[in-house]
Parts: sequence; structure tokens; C-alpha cells
Amino acid sequence: MKTAKRFTLLFLFTVCLMSTQAIAQWSPIAPGRLISPEDLAKMLQSSKEKPLMLQVGSHMLFLQAHISGSEYVGPGANEGGLQQLRKRVESLPRNKFIILYCGCCPWNHCPNVKPADDALHNMGFTNVKVLYIADNFGTNWVDKGYPTAKGD
Repeated sequence: MKTAKRFTLLFLFTVCLMSTQAIAQWSPIAPGRLISPEDLAKMLQSSKEKPLMLQVGSHMLFLQAHISGSEYVGPGANEGGLQQLRKRVESLPRNKFIILYCGCCPWNHCPNVKPADDALHNMGFTNVKVLYIADNFGTNWVDKGYPTAKGD
């Protein structure tokens, strides 16, 4: 089992590093468009109307653990994932509250969140937040005891 976990972690790290083109295009997301894990967890506990939460990282990461109630739409670092994202939201009102997140690797190396955020803003969505995951999903969400699910 330890070997499988090590392989998975190595795989996820490699996925982040392999996407050098996406990393080169990465630029900071405006602070007003970020939400902290703590604030999102509080919102999920107290809010009647939940945001649409979309994981834009690797499917393997989503299967291992994801925010309860979130959906997997594909990696934001490639055009296939961005097409899935656009297809998922195309019929929604442009003021729909949407949370994007990944968590594959440290924030400043994530190849997925910035392209996904850009795609939604280019489609005219005005109420999008990106979950600020400083280190990785395990450390900044799962280990904190926030609502987590496994599998599809």
C-alpha cells in the first residue's frame, strides 16, 4: 500500500511538472477572486444555496479525495479539460456562483486553475472564485477535516 501511495504522489507531482507550457502561461489570480479553504468550509456548513464546485485537476486526484458535492470536469491545463468545463457551464446563468479548485501541487506551480478561471471569465461568468490551496489538497483540505468524498 505504501508503494501505491508513493507512486500516486509521484504521478501527481510529475503531472504538475510536465505541463511546462501551462506553467509558463500561469499568472496570479486577483486576490478578490480567491476563497480560502476555511471560508469555503464555513460557507458549505451554513449556506442553503451551495455553489457549483468544479475540480479542474487530475481525475486520479478527484477519485482519491474531493470536496463533497463537487464535480470533476477535467484538467484546466489542456484543451480537452477546458472544453469539458465550458460544456458543463454553457447553459448556466452568467451570475451562477462557481468555485474552481485543483490541489495537485503548490499554488504557484498549479497548471490548472488559472486557465480554467480565464475560460469562465471569457465566457462572461461574473461570480467565480478559485479555492486557494497553498500546498496541496491533502494538506489544505483533507487534513483539516473539511467535507471530503472519495470516488466518482
